[in-house]
Amino acid sequence: MYSFALYSFMMQRGVICLLLAEFCFASATVFAKFITRDSDIPAIEITFFRFFIGFFLFVYYIRIKKVSLRPNRWFLVILRAAFSFTALVFFFYSVQYTSVTNANMLNMTYPVFVFMIAPFFWKQKIKTLAVFYLLLTITGIYLVIQPDFSSINPGDIYGLLSGIVAAFSIIVLSMAREHDSTVIIVFYLMTLGIVFNGFLMLPVFVMPKGIQYLYLVASGVFGVLGQVFLTMAYKYINAKDGSMVSSSRIVFAAFLGFFIFSDALTLPVIAGGLMIVGSIIGVSRLQYR
Repeated sequence: MYSFALYSFMMQRGVICLLLAEFCFASATVFAKFITRDSDIPAIEITFFRFFIGFFLFVYYIRIKKVSLRPNRWFLVILRAAFSFTALVFFFYSVQYTSVTNANMLNMTYPVFVFMIAPFFWKQKIKTLAVFYLLLTITGIYLVIQPDFSSINPGDIYGLLSGIVAAFSIIVLSMAREHDSTVIIVFYLMTLGIVFNGFLMLPVFVMPKGIQYLYLVASGVFGVLGQVFLTMAYKYINAKDGSMVSSSRIVFAAFLGFFIFSDALTLPVIAGGLMIVGSIIGVSRLQYR
C-alpha cells in the first residue's frame, strides 16, 4: 500500500511538472508570435535569445554543482545539438509564418516520427500499428494544414520539418544519454546554439524596440523554464506516460492561439489535432527498445 501511494505521488509530480513544461513551451510561442506579428524581427533572432538565456543559466548551475564539461561521446553530444538547434529554428520560423496552433500541432508530430525512424537505428522491425499511427498523423497533418497546392503556407512546412528533425534529435538524445548527463548535453546545445545562431542572425539582425525586449526575454525565459520543468518531470514519470502528457501542448497552444490571436479552430483543424494527439498516445504505448 505504501509503495503504491509513493508511486502515485511521484507520478502526480511528474504529470504536474510536464503540464507546466508544455504550458511554458506553448507560452513561449505566444510571445514569439507577438514579436514576429508586430515587427520585422526574424525568428532566428528569437531563438538566439532563448539560447543566450539558457546558456547563462546552465553556466551558473554548472559552477554551483562543479560539473565536469568533458563529454564522454563528443560526436553524439554535437550531433544532438545540431539536430535540436535545427528543429528549434524551423519551429520558430513556423511560428513566424503560420498560426500558434498549427506550429505547435505540427511540431508535436515528432513522437510518431521517432517510432518510425528509431527501428532503422537499432535494426528492428517497424510494427504494423506504428504504420497505422503514421498514416493517422499524416491525415491529421493534412486536415490541420488544408493545403491549397497553388499556394502552400511556408510556416506549415517549417512546422512539419521541425517535427521530423526533432525526431532525429530525440533519437540521438537517447543514444547520448547512455554516455553523458542531461546537464552536459543541454549545456553544449546552448553553447553551440549561441555560436550557430549568432552567425545566422547577424546578417538579418533587427534592433528591438520598447516592449519587444520584454517579449524576447519572456519567450526565452518561458522556453528555458519549459526545459527545466521537462527535465524535472522525467525524474518522476516514464517516457511512455510522458509522451501522452506531452500532447497537452497541442491543447494549450490551441486555446492560447484562439483566445489571443483568434486562430481559426475549424472542424478540420480540431479533427486533425485529435488525430495527432491520438497518434502520440498510441505510439507511446509501443516499445522499440
